[in-house]
Amino acid sequence: MVTIREDFLTTAHTALGLLRHEQVAAKWDQPSALPEFGVSGLAGHLAYQALPLPSMIQAPPGDEPVVPLMEHYERAKWTDLDLDSEFHTRIRAGGEKLASGGHGDLCERFEQALVELEKSLPGLEDRGVRMPHWGPWSVALDEYLVSRLMEFVVHSDDLAVSVGVPTPEFPCQVNETVIDLLTRLALNKRSGIDLVRALSRKERAPQDITAF
Repeated sequence: MVTIREDFLTTAHTALGLLRHEQVAAKWDQPSALPEFGVSGLAGHLAYQALPLPSMIQAPPGDEPVVPLMEHYERAKWTDLDLDSEFHTRIRAGGEKLASGGHGDLCERFEQALVELEKSLPGLEDRGVRMPHWGPWSVALDEYLVSRLMEFVVHSDDLAVSVGVPTPEFPCQVNETVIDLLTRLALNKRSGIDLVRALSRKERAPQDITAF
């Protein structure tokens, strides 16, 4: 059976392949499909889904509580924040900072992170990990990787649309994992019947069932 860690590495390599595309380099300084995000910043944000992970898993476990992934999203509350919020402004600035060395530099650092993760991830304990900007909690490693799959798939589509290339194909089990997470997040904002109708009855489907 394919593990979430194998899925993460496969998905990350697919995202890296997209990032290396010549159209990403050609449109590096142009606006992306996302409001107030340049192609370079979006590329930086895509790579960020892997870049911090080697140092995160090397850090000793903290004494903060390890919470389920859905509780993490509830605590973070970023899904309800406006585009101009401090959180989203910081995300955009962070993406641009990561991309400041240029297209080739970002691709090289992304690849190096994956080389490290291919060695370290397989045998690692499923312990709590956290990003520095989170509140005082962590998430189990394998659940954290589920959230990174979602970020990779969503932002790979954003980047592909931004530069006019086909969105990469991801393995079926990756899509299943991502759609399951997005559905659970959407249920925090929408009624269950809205999602059921969207998937089963086009004549009664709501216009919007997005999770964010």
